[in-house]
Parts: sequence; C-alpha cells; structure tokens
Amino acid sequence: MATISASRNYTLSREEVRVAAEELARELRSKYGLRYRWQGDTATFSGSGVDGTLSIDKDTIGLKIKLGFLASAFERPLRQAVNDYLDEYVS
Repeated sequence: MATISASRNYTLSREEVRVAAEELARELRSKYGLRYRWQGDTATFSGSGVDGTLSIDKDTIGLKIKLGFLASAFERPLRQAVNDYLDEYVS
C-alpha cells in the first residue's frame, strides 16, 4: 500500500485556494475516476482502491491519498500530477 502526501503554503486568498483545490479535485475525478465530497474546507476522495483527503488550512493546502495494492501502479503519475498542479496553481 502506497501513500501520497503533498502540501504547500499559499499566499493567495483563501477563496482563490479553494477554487484551485476544486479544480484539482475535478482533475483527479476526470483522470483517475475518484469521487469527492466537500465538508467545510476538507474534501474526501474515494475510488477503486483509493482513499484520501484534500484540506485547506489557514496558510497550507494539503493532500493525502492512500493507494491500495492495484492502485499503487498509478502512484508515480498521480504523485507527479498532484505536485505539478500544486506547484503551478497554489505555490
């Protein structure tokens, strides 16, 4: 079982970070079939062999995804996609 963790400090407004987080959630849904649901400033993800959270704190956005055995095959491209997105749209 693999885990992907990523976080970035942000200087954007909280609203701008929320928009970027929503776009990231949509991208993960589109590319990897993950379902998500927001509760406050935290989105929970689930999919076939995948569970995770995306949270927005006072000055940090963080993502943690747990991959099951079969989903572990997607660890590298998923990790790269997450980090690239956070670097481009949040940092």
